Amino acid sequence: MSFLQPENEGRTKLRSWIIVGLLHVFFGWLLVSGLAIRAVKVITGPLETVNIEDTAPPPDEPPPPPPKLEDIPPYVPPPDVVIETTAPPPPTITTQSVVAAPEPVRVAPPAPPPPPPPEPAKVEITRPTPRGGTVTVTTDDYPAASLRACEQGAVTVRVTIATDGRVRQCDVVQSTGFPRLDEKTCEVALRRWRYNPAKEGNTPVEATITQRVRWVVEKGC
Repeated sequence: MSFLQPENEGRTKLRSWIIVGLLHVFFGWLLVSGLAIRAVKVITGPLETVNIEDTAPPPDEPPPPPPKLEDIPPYVPPPDVVIETTAPPPPTITTQSVVAAPEPVRVAPPAPPPPPPPEPAKVEITRPTPRGGTVTVTTDDYPAASLRACEQGAVTVRVTIATDGRVRQCDVVQSTGFPRLDEKTCEVALRRWRYNPAKEGNTPVEATITQRVRWVVEKGC
């Protein structure tokens, strides 16, 4: 690679600019001195006038002959074309089932309350009654110690009477104040007292009643 090439190109461009500048200066001098006008006259010479006559236009050309019609063949109808078409499928009938509206729920009215059971027939209940004056105490029933001590008074006992009229149970409700007389009262009741039993209708039933007896010393103490 040569490093002198740019320098040569610069010199060549400089020479070209110098030549162009000299030409511009030369042509400017010619215009100023009138030499250019003389040179134009010498080149062009005297002008000559020439009369030019109008020439008649050429006659119109005859129109071209009409084109020869070709023989048109006779019309032949096209053959009938039978197009087989398949029959359309039968229409599809869509049936929509109609759901019947549900029947309203019928609520049965509440059943009337059952009639009250018939009242049981009133059965006559009879209380037990002493039988033949046996419900009592005598001097013979007195305890010997109570008789000597002159113990006396009234006692109330609760007795349960069985269906056969006998006393099944005896309890002191109100005491005489003397335990020997109270105990003797229940002893006599269980051993000797007899009753007509209580009844419901004609049926003997067990019943409980209270009985009051009095212990009295007949002879003075």
